[in-house]
Amino acid sequence: MGSNAPALKRSESIAESMPEALRQSRYHMKRCFAKYTEKGKRLMKVHHLMKEMEQVIDDKSERTHLLEGLLGYILCTTQEAAVVPPHVAFAVRPSPGFWEYVKVSANDLSVEGISSTDYLKFKEMTMVETWAIDDNALEIDFGAMDFSMPHLTLSSSIGNGVDYVSKFLTSKINNNSPSAQSLVDYLISLNHQGQNLMINETLNTVPKLQSALLVAETTLSSLPKDTPFQSFETRFKEWGFEKGWGDNAERVQDTMHSLSEIFQAPDPLNMDRFFGRLPIIFNVVLLSVHGYFGQSDVLGLPDTGGQVVYVLDQVVALEEELLLRIKQQGLNVKPQILVVTRLIPDAKGTKCNVELEPVMNTKHSHILRVPFTTENGVLRQWVSRFDIYPYLVKFTQDATRKVVEIMEGKPDLIIGNYTDGNLVASLMASKLDTTLGTIAHALEKTKYEDSDIKWKEFDPKYHFSCQFTADLIAMNSADFIITSTYQEIAGSKDRVGQYESHTAFTLPGLHRVVSGINVFDPKFNIASPGADQSVYFPYTDKTKRFTAFRPALEELLFSKVENAQHIGYLEDKKKPIIFSMARLDTVKNITGLTEWYGKNKRLRTLVNLVIVGGFFDPSKSKDREEASEIKKMHELIEKYKLKGQIRWIAAQTDRKRNGELYRFVADTKGAFVQPALYEAFGLTVIEAMNCGLPTFATSEGGPAEIIVDGVSGFHVDPNRGDESSDKIADFFVKCKEDNEYWNRISIQGLDRINEQYTWKIYANKVLNMGCIYSFWRRLYNDEKKAKGRYIHTFYNLQFNNLVKNLDIKKDATPQREPIKEKPKPQPSQRRSESTLRRLFGGA
Repeated sequence: MGSNAPALKRSESIAESMPEALRQSRYHMKRCFAKYTEKGKRLMKVHHLMKEMEQVIDDKSERTHLLEGLLGYILCTTQEAAVVPPHVAFAVRPSPGFWEYVKVSANDLSVEGISSTDYLKFKEMTMVETWAIDDNALEIDFGAMDFSMPHLTLSSSIGNGVDYVSKFLTSKINNNSPSAQSLVDYLISLNHQGQNLMINETLNTVPKLQSALLVAETTLSSLPKDTPFQSFETRFKEWGFEKGWGDNAERVQDTMHSLSEIFQAPDPLNMDRFFGRLPIIFNVVLLSVHGYFGQSDVLGLPDTGGQVVYVLDQVVALEEELLLRIKQQGLNVKPQILVVTRLIPDAKGTKCNVELEPVMNTKHSHILRVPFTTENGVLRQWVSRFDIYPYLVKFTQDATRKVVEIMEGKPDLIIGNYTDGNLVASLMASKLDTTLGTIAHALEKTKYEDSDIKWKEFDPKYHFSCQFTADLIAMNSADFIITSTYQEIAGSKDRVGQYESHTAFTLPGLHRVVSGINVFDPKFNIASPGADQSVYFPYTDKTKRFTAFRPALEELLFSKVENAQHIGYLEDKKKPIIFSMARLDTVKNITGLTEWYGKNKRLRTLVNLVIVGGFFDPSKSKDREEASEIKKMHELIEKYKLKGQIRWIAAQTDRKRNGELYRFVADTKGAFVQPALYEAFGLTVIEAMNCGLPTFATSEGGPAEIIVDGVSGFHVDPNRGDESSDKIADFFVKCKEDNEYWNRISIQGLDRINEQYTWKIYANKVLNMGCIYSFWRRLYNDEKKAKGRYIHTFYNLQFNNLVKNLDIKKDATPQREPIKEKPKPQPSQRRSESTLRRLFGGA
């Protein structure tokens, strides 16, 4: 419907093309708009518009002809419409990131282009008319602060921030340009604990540095490549060069040649490569505040899931990459990474009451837990991520002091996670003037339809007024934003991205956001996480297999006993297994997969079905949606008589055993199926492919970017179950006809992972971001400061006032000395005191 309709000419706007499109079907359109406006003020989604059009134009051929034309294209790209008779205001999205707003009069079908502000007022009129007509309603316009900043222009370029910044710097830096001198000044500023790095004041101009580079490169070309930097360090220091160029003659020469090229004939790849080599980042702080953040016994506790796994894997990868870079830079420096989270005295048997805990599989990384404190003392119990906001300001102050004390100075990079961690990270980075990256993980605004316009309905339970405000502050404070997929930023042709949904929205009675975030901002970058390859590795790697789990997995999959761990059984153990593992949420569509399987007789003769997720008694679930899905699973098993062909296993939290489960299924020459109605990223897809298991994954969301359909796996349309189940069956038929087909897909899936989806690739990308954006923020320092003042005002006038209205829990107890798992070498008293005094004004 409309998918083959002609798009607009490049020179035409919706407002310019829509009048002619309406005139071509004037009779039908008059009736159609009369239908839209007859019910008075309301909001309409695209499916509402189409349904009511069908009621008016009952001739199918006429309706099809209309929808195949330009009007069909416009209606199909409409995201919503606000009806305020006699007008209908449309929010049209011709392509990801691009929005146009028009209003159409139902009386004469006249069309007028309107601003985002005017559209939001139309939207408000459907809910809170007094706010819409209030001349003093607060409007937030972050775009007004970005007018002098460069931006991307193509939808296809969204998320390629580092590439754009490198290209832009290439166009700005040449010989004696102001930007070239800015680069020299930046290199002079680099230091670690007072020790100059790269160059000193001797080389304080572009010509001086260029001349010195020429002499140095000539000298280096006569030395053996493996000559240690220490052998020529003294001579180079006399010329103005400090440590940091490299650990031997070859690497020093290569780095110097890159800089010479930047001054003479810059190119983007060389620019990116040079900044990636600079000794900028040694100390990193990661913020992950809510839930029970720990290394064991926490998964499944409230607000505690994939984010904890992500951050811990992230720490290991970042430390490994930092150690490699520091060695290659020729420096003798120990990096530090602190994961700052909340200390919870009532720790439920976990280590969440331990202040300082080493991160496993690292040498220089720790979890630092800081308690929530109120005027009554330390808060002992868990707090929901939706109720966390009143504690964050004091938490930020306490955490910042602790970070500076342990690191003996400021961190070089701060990265936030989720709304609360991102807000704390932005406040900490602002205080310490440090480069800031943020990771949303999940922006709640897109999870709940109309959660902005209806925020007052949601606020008692979710406090979205605080959350959406905090998200805006963090997004606009960030120097760079890390996302897992393009769709997270800008969605797809038919679906709005999570960040894109914050472009323009309104919270009636609170504030109207006419420009919240611009997805064409070069701060957006895609760095997809990997899976822990010590846990998720190919099934063919027999020497690494966790063979101790084999008996338990045999029982888990094939025992005919039904208990709290598994129900159903597999009669024919020789058949391959199709396997899925997810929460029993509607969006995960596990019941959908079960129904696909039940209805497809061909698929049932070819394979068994194994489901891992949830538990079996709906009465034990506190989540109505989960309880409903559990009941539906039981109904489907009975309806399609699946016993003998299905094994339903309760949720599993042991990562190592889960890794071996993927490989066990691969041993049967089976496949993994991820059938979600929508999946933002798809970590289980990465895990399965890492294990060499051919994977079928939803075409809606991140997995569509991970898998190249028919090459490294397969896309399945969750809304077309019959087609999807046939696609799975076709695969297994082809595997029978071609003995090597299963192996080819398995290997090509592994190749895809190793090309783009490993933690090593991720860490390299993130540290490169930290390096290049630290210069970018310096280059646009005046603009950043101006925007910072705007953010600070918004934070103080809006966020702080919202927080004051939230309840604070009363179970606080007098503060006690927290537990420390491992003594940490204390910084010298003199140094730490002077650092704290400098940063906090005598504190």
